[in-house]
Amino acid sequence: MATIRDVAKAAGVSIATVSAVINDSAYVSPELRKRVQAAIDELNYVPSAVARNLNHGRSQLIAMVVADLANPFYSHLVCLAEAAAAAWDYSLVVFNSDEKPEAEKRIMSRIRQLSCDGVVLVPVGETAQHLQRDHSGKSIPTVLFGRVFEDKKSDTVTIDNESAGRQATNYLLDLGHRRIGSLIGPQHLTTGRGRYEGMMQALQARGVTPLPHHIRQGEFREEVAYTMAREMLQAPDRPTALYVANGLMALGLMRALADLGLKCPDDISIASTDTITGISGLRPRLTRTEHPIGDMVNESFRMLVGRITNSAPQQQPRHVIFQPTLVVGETCAPVTGAPASLVG
Repeated sequence: MATIRDVAKAAGVSIATVSAVINDSAYVSPELRKRVQAAIDELNYVPSAVARNLNHGRSQLIAMVVADLANPFYSHLVCLAEAAAAAWDYSLVVFNSDEKPEAEKRIMSRIRQLSCDGVVLVPVGETAQHLQRDHSGKSIPTVLFGRVFEDKKSDTVTIDNESAGRQATNYLLDLGHRRIGSLIGPQHLTTGRGRYEGMMQALQARGVTPLPHHIRQGEFREEVAYTMAREMLQAPDRPTALYVANGLMALGLMRALADLGLKCPDDISIASTDTITGISGLRPRLTRTEHPIGDMVNESFRMLVGRITNSAPQQQPRHVIFQPTLVVGETCAPVTGAPASLVG
């Protein structure tokens, strides 16, 4: 493969002259320009897009760091982000932190090495906010997606997690349920904490206090939810309804119900929060609050590109909060009385 040095030698000019022709960065006489172009054509030389962009101070790369690529929510998010990046003439570089702060640190270091122009980050730890600077110490434009830091120093695009928890829980309460439990997410994350607080707000407004053992905290993962659900569902005083904090946890719960021979909503009603690929294909159809994820992705890239190109002159961070929507499925029914004891 021909190099810029080969082109310079064939044209009988300096490397700097070839670079000036390719990047149109300095005056080159028509005669020299013609010789350089002829050498480029003869050698079939393809300039490095990365080198050319870096010469203009840009890599045209945007990094996206997601928390768990095994979660269909994030797989779908990446697909939407690739389309959004292409629409702005950027390429997307994807990283998976696997919900590990130490992995997030390594990723942020790698992003600096790649000279990415900006970052869309689903944070897993508070440490990331201290790592968003390039090799010169300049701040890398960053939009936090879905989760936020408490100090709110970065641009953010999120949903109203408290509203998501309230909407789902209020729907269960409207059906007459009072013995309501929950599989909640990690409370150190704003998503897990917000949805739990929204649920509790709805319960307290109706004078309902959940039993402590009906609230189980775990990770946003299917297997964890499956284990917690089996324990709760085998208790003689199991809840008549459950609010589940995300789609993967809902899948784990539904699998536990099937393995225990329970039917939804005959034996227990379920409402969830999340938008994951394939969840609409579940039978019975899951009642859930959904994210407007496409709009959220487009907004995050609009904000980020504005910061990268300085077309967004405001200095203060922007915080855009989208509202979730309740989608009524088939997993909830009016309460019919106390559940029978389950042996198993």
